[in-house]
Amino acid sequence: MQPSAHVDTFARDNLPPQDQWPVLLLDCPDVSYPDRLNCATALLDDTIAAGHGNRVAIWSEVDDKPQGTTYDALREMVDRWAYVLTQDMGLVPGNRILLRGPNTLQMAAAFLASLKAGLVVVPTMPLLRAKELKQIIDKAKIGAALCDARLLDELNRCRDKDDSSFCADLADVRVFHSDAPDGVEALAAAKPARFAACDTAADDVCLIAFTSGTTGAPKGCMHFHRDVLAMCDLFPRHILKPTHADVFCGTPPLAFTFGLGGLLCFPMRVGASTVLIEKLTPETLLRTVERFRATTMFTAPTFYRQMAPLAARYDIASLRKTVSAGEALPDSTRELWRNTTGLEMIDGIGGTEMIHIFISSAGENVRPHAIGQPVPGYVVQVVDDEMRPVPIGTVGKLAVRGPTGCRYLADERQKKFVREGWNLPGDAVYVDADGYVFYQARADDMIVSAGYNISGPEVESTLMQHEAVAECGVIGVPDEERGQVVKAFVVVKPGYEANEALAEQLQAFVKQTVAPYKYPRIVQFIDALPRTETGKLKRFALRSM
Repeated sequence: MQPSAHVDTFARDNLPPQDQWPVLLLDCPDVSYPDRLNCATALLDDTIAAGHGNRVAIWSEVDDKPQGTTYDALREMVDRWAYVLTQDMGLVPGNRILLRGPNTLQMAAAFLASLKAGLVVVPTMPLLRAKELKQIIDKAKIGAALCDARLLDELNRCRDKDDSSFCADLADVRVFHSDAPDGVEALAAAKPARFAACDTAADDVCLIAFTSGTTGAPKGCMHFHRDVLAMCDLFPRHILKPTHADVFCGTPPLAFTFGLGGLLCFPMRVGASTVLIEKLTPETLLRTVERFRATTMFTAPTFYRQMAPLAARYDIASLRKTVSAGEALPDSTRELWRNTTGLEMIDGIGGTEMIHIFISSAGENVRPHAIGQPVPGYVVQVVDDEMRPVPIGTVGKLAVRGPTGCRYLADERQKKFVREGWNLPGDAVYVDADGYVFYQARADDMIVSAGYNISGPEVESTLMQHEAVAECGVIGVPDEERGQVVKAFVVVKPGYEANEALAEQLQAFVKQTVAPYKYPRIVQFIDALPRTETGKLKRFALRSM
C-alpha cells in the first residue's frame, strides 16, 4: 500500500489482514490510476478542467422551481464547506464523519467536501433511527457528523447521556439545510472560495458504507479513493455509456452506493447533470423526467412496475437509459416497461461490498431472463460449497473478482464473504455457455424488498421487544410489486388476543423502533414456531407455510 495521508490511521489500521482480501484485478487500463489520488478532485476539479465548469452539475427544486448549480458553483460551495470541516470542526485526514440527509445539493456538497478534506465518509440513510445510528457510530468510532437540520432528532438521541443510544465518541454535530448562525452554510459563507485538496493515496480509505448482514449487526464496507473512480470507469463506461449531455435522475439514497454512483459520481465523471429530489413517488419521478428532460434513470423494479401504467400521462420522450438494480428484476416488469416505453431495461447486480454493479448488459446484448454478463474488468464463476467451479447451467454460489472488493471494517465475517480470493455476494445463480448470469435467489436469509436489504433476524429481535410477543420468525415472501415483502410469524403471550388490531400494533412498533421500511407487511399468528431438536428455527418450514 502507498504511504497514507491520514493523520488518524483508524481506517487503515482496521482493514482486514491482506491474506483475507479478495484478489484485486488492477491491470485493466480503465482503472490505471496514479498512486496519489483524491476522488473528489477527480470528479469535480478535473471535470471543470475538462471544460464543463459552466454546465449544470446538480439540479434541485426550490419552492417548486428548478434551480441549477454549475460545476464552478459546486466547487466553490464544496471548498468553503471543506474549510468548515478542517477549521471550525478541527477535523484531520482519516477522521470519520457521519453524513445524514436526503438527496439534496447540500448532501452532495457534504460528501465531496469531506472527501476533499481527506476524511472518511460514513453516509447514512434518512430513515435510520437512533438505535441503528448508534451501531454505526460505535463501530466506526465516529466523532463528528454533518446532519440535515430536519433530521436532527434521532442523531441528538445519540448525544443524550440518558438515552440508550448514547454514543460517547460523537463529539461534534453540525447542521446544514439551515439558516442558523452556526449552521454549515453560515460558517461557509465567510470562508475562502478555493481549498487545496488533501494529497490522499489512491488506496486511502475514503468511504465506509454500512450494510446489514443476516444477524442485523452492521457491516462496514471500506472503499478506497480509487474504488470510487473504478465504479465510474467500468459499468458506466462499458454498459451505460453516458455523455456530458445526459441528465440523471432516480430514487436511491446517496447513502446507498447504488445511489452514490448513479446519482452523483457517474454524471460528475463525464460532466453530465443530475437531478436530486428528496422524496419521489412513481408520479413525481415521471414528472421529474418531464420537467428536467432526464435521459438516464436509476431505481428499483418496484418503481418501474408502478410507473408503467402512469407513464402515458407524462412526456418522458427524453429517457434513453433506465437502470434497475437493488433486487431481482422480474421478467414481467421488464416486459411491461418495454411495452410501455419502448425502452429495454438495463438490469444489474452489484453490492455494497463491491461498491456498485459488476454484472449487466444493455441494448441488443440483453438476453431474456438473464441479469447480463460480467462488466469488463470483472470476472465471475459459479462455485459449490467447497469453492469448486460447477458445470455450465448448474446452480451454485456466485463468485466475483475485479478491481473492487470486500474489505470489512474489523469484522470476522470477512472470512465468509471472501474465500480463496473470491468475493461471495451470497447469491445463487447459474451461468450459460455465453457467460450470461441468471439469478435464482439469495443464498442467505436476507430479504430484498423494493431495493432495500432487510435482515430477518433484526426484525425478529425488534418484535421480541414488544410485550405481547412470546417468539417470532421472519422471512421474505414473494411479492409482485416489491420482489419480496417481510412476513412475520408470531406466537403471542398468554393474555393477549391474536387479532388484526394486535398485528397493526406490532407493525407500528417496528416502524417506530427501526427504519420503517423493515416492518412486516404480513403478520401471521401461529401457536408455535417450527424448530430443530437443538432449538434452531426452521426457516425453510416457515417458507413452506
